[in-house]
Amino acid sequence: MDTSEVFGAATPVIGMVHLPPLPGAPRYDRDGGREHLHDRARRDAERLAAGGVDAVMVENFGDAPFHPDNVPKHTVAEMTALARTVRDACDLPVGANVLRNDGPAAVAVAAAAGAAFCRVNVHVGARVADQGVLEGEAHETTRLRERIDAGVGDADGDGGGVRVLADVNVKHSAPLAAGDWQAESLAESAERGLADGVVVSGTRTGRATPVEAVERAVERRDRLGLDVPVFVGSGVTADGVGDLLSVADGAVVGTALKEGGETTAPVDVERVRELVAAADAVR
Repeated sequence: MDTSEVFGAATPVIGMVHLPPLPGAPRYDRDGGREHLHDRARRDAERLAAGGVDAVMVENFGDAPFHPDNVPKHTVAEMTALARTVRDACDLPVGANVLRNDGPAAVAVAAAAGAAFCRVNVHVGARVADQGVLEGEAHETTRLRERIDAGVGDADGDGGGVRVLADVNVKHSAPLAAGDWQAESLAESAERGLADGVVVSGTRTGRATPVEAVERAVERRDRLGLDVPVFVGSGVTADGVGDLLSVADGAVVGTALKEGGETTAPVDVERVRELVAAADAVR
């Protein structure tokens, strides 16, 4: 995948729009309603764009406890509408991540909203998480992408189709058996799962991604001759982004861009500018 083609930057910074609880989720704000959801998503997207990120990604972060895979139909509908609101609010590539692990839904949301990419937490293999055992659905995710004309080069949306960014050793989870699962997952995601990019993260949301883990992923990618960018997926801060982007091909950033560094808080445009400036110093 050519990151410059999809994101308009060779080493993109992707800012997160962490959605509040959606209708049907246990903590949904019925008093604020859908108007509150769309206002919040719009403001966060506008602030991310004003701060200089290269792309934004919409995620149903507030929906915990998460469905392990197939989210309800109304969640897909709500996320599609919100992704479109975000796309209309900023002139940037938009992505979607449907937690906890609904790759087909993420592709559907992205395609219907005219988005450019999606993130899938367990694209191949299996992981143990608080939702139980999460199983990859690369076979369904990639086939659905073709069935709905969202394959790379098929769609009219930004970037020419919906790119799939697949996590390796995804946060808040553990492998089912011992072994170098980051290396194996990277290879399987790209070679057999047909992922367009891979994401390496720390152990939890906001937890730093070790530079060594990124280096191992890039080394494995290069040794296998795979044409997949490696993104950093958690714990990216203004202080650490330079070291990470000196190795990685891009970064997904959420917590560090929020007011007070709180994941569920609104985006702070000054924090965005600070991090983007630090990223610009090395890219």
